[in-house]
Amino acid sequence: MKSRTQMLIKAVYAGFMIGVGGIVYLSVENKIIGSLLFSFGLLTIVVQGFYLYTGKIGFIKRPAELADMAIVAAGNYIGTFIAAWSASMAQVNISSSALVQAKLENSAGYIFVLSLFCGIMMYLAIDNYQKTKNIIFIIVPVMIFILSGFEHSIANMFYIHLAGVYTTKSAIYILVMLAGNGIGAKLFSLKDKI
Repeated sequence: MKSRTQMLIKAVYAGFMIGVGGIVYLSVENKIIGSLLFSFGLLTIVVQGFYLYTGKIGFIKRPAELADMAIVAAGNYIGTFIAAWSASMAQVNISSSALVQAKLENSAGYIFVLSLFCGIMMYLAIDNYQKTKNIIFIIVPVMIFILSGFEHSIANMFYIHLAGVYTTKSAIYILVMLAGNGIGAKLFSLKDKI
């Protein structure tokens, strides 16, 4: 078992890679191409063994592991901040302001439901890949969640950092997304117990 320090470091790397996916997605005009290229972030996370909240939460077995998920989410938050800060310092010509504003105009209930769907997609991406080692099972669910507008808590951390929208509402919405992603993933993990 990894120490919590190792877990945090691997989570920072994962958050950074999701940030890289976000940078690429915002850099291309075609959303289909953007969603395809975004999947490189998750592919790297899986192959390198980094710790992504949305890729791990569906696989926890005991309530005590929720503390580990809090560490992973915190590391992901730090990693997305580093990616957003780096993009800003490098003056990369991208903006997430309109995207973040549109998300924050939705109700928390609506965001929660979209987060559930994203959690399901992320769980299936990892579970199917683990069973087949076929990268298509990572690429397609990522494209589905992006093109469908499902809410990925860690990707949204990056977009919020990049836009610099640090409000009570944005913080609450991230918590709602974390809960939705987690519940969606856990609901689908129950299939193995049927």
